[in-house]
Amino acid sequence: MSECTHDCSSCGENCAERQPERQPESLIEKPHELSHIKKVIGVVSGKGGVGKSLVTCLSAVLMNRRGFKTAVLDADITGPSVPKAFGLTEKAQGNEEAIFPVVTKKGIKVMSVNLLLPDETDPVIWRGPIIAGTAKQFWTDVIWDDVDYMFVDMPPGTGDVPLTVFQSIPLDGIIVVTSPQELVSLIVGKAVKMANMMNVPIIGVVENMSYVACPDCGKHISVFGESHIDDTAKKFGLKVLAKLPIDPEVAKLVDSGMLELTETTAADPIADAVEEFCK
Repeated sequence: MSECTHDCSSCGENCAERQPERQPESLIEKPHELSHIKKVIGVVSGKGGVGKSLVTCLSAVLMNRRGFKTAVLDADITGPSVPKAFGLTEKAQGNEEAIFPVVTKKGIKVMSVNLLLPDETDPVIWRGPIIAGTAKQFWTDVIWDDVDYMFVDMPPGTGDVPLTVFQSIPLDGIIVVTSPQELVSLIVGKAVKMANMMNVPIIGVVENMSYVACPDCGKHISVFGESHIDDTAKKFGLKVLAKLPIDPEVAKLVDSGMLELTETTAADPIADAVEEFCK
């Protein structure tokens, strides 16, 4: 046997002095001790403006409608829009030990920075670490109580906050949201690669603003050009969960804070896929 160099990483010998390899420390945070959350689904995109928040809220509405206890964690700290979709104007309450989410009319629990600001139009002009820390606190410091499905509305891109959420919140899976333009492959590719690096499974991809249905004949009009989502999904080995239309009625409900009253069935396959994935 050669002379010991005390560098076990480059040695194949199994001697008594051998030190076990040091495993990387997990950064996953535990939720508040009074929170009991079964499944956590992240909704992500490689860029902004593709309808991530709409998909998040619609998914929560549909799962809530199926009888599940549902929650939305709005991790898009600088662009929070979830409270608007649900018509939430009251502020989140708390004490020295925890924060309590605001509950929608139909019982969906929501936490967003807009529920903490004095005025919902106040801009969040914070440095990256503070923004990322706030997103993490929505997981650790909020008493969510019992939740079957929590949907996390992620900020776009692959910066501080998405990285913090991926590392600190135990995501069971993610939904990737994109749009029909030709840069769809780039959008999906960034999100897929980040998810793979973080070892988080991808449930599937949703194409938003896929078409608009003619109110007279029902023909599907591709406002943003022909869809590329099927080819892109095949390229990355993903399942296309849904192709959501531009729906003026849904837009009106979001603007009026009454998304929970939507009658659209276009997003039903998303809820089906989430439920099947989490079984």
